[in-house]
Amino acid sequence: MFQTLEHFMKSWEFEAGATQRLLNNLTDESLEQEITLQNWSLGRIAWHTVTAIRIITSNTNITFEAPTKDYPVPTSAQFIADSYHKVCKAFVQALQTQWTDSTMNESIDFLGQQIPNGSLLMFLIQHQCHHRGQMTVLMRQAGLVVPGIYGPSKEEWTKFGMEAPQM
Repeated sequence: MFQTLEHFMKSWEFEAGATQRLLNNLTDESLEQEITLQNWSLGRIAWHTVTAIRIITSNTNITFEAPTKDYPVPTSAQFIADSYHKVCKAFVQALQTQWTDSTMNESIDFLGQQIPNGSLLMFLIQHQCHHRGQMTVLMRQAGLVVPGIYGPSKEEWTKFGMEAPQM
């Protein structure tokens, strides 16, 4: 649980930046990549990641402009990446102007249980991490370069003057 807005903002800056780098590497064609017909496509997961910011925070008193319908999925990867950037900017601005550290301890109903806003913000980050993991697998299957998040990706080891780990 986050106790202060500043602590959340520092974590969000890193995590949202990592999500943005993934979304920036998508192509229109890659949005159709799927594991099976019964699972969400890469585009569906990417668009859900955009809309989930507002959906997850909808039971709080924070207000900001953001799409809340994660279907139908846009067909433009650039639109999804740009939308994520706009939503993140609006979300951060709303937090900075509408919440204080004391707001982090206020409880809300989330999925049938009472949790503090600071825990909801932790869930929001964990939710993005979960979907980033799904997206990276689908990106590999689609032949896209995956940027490193918590360390170098396969393609990035040489930037650090090192050999990639053996397969």
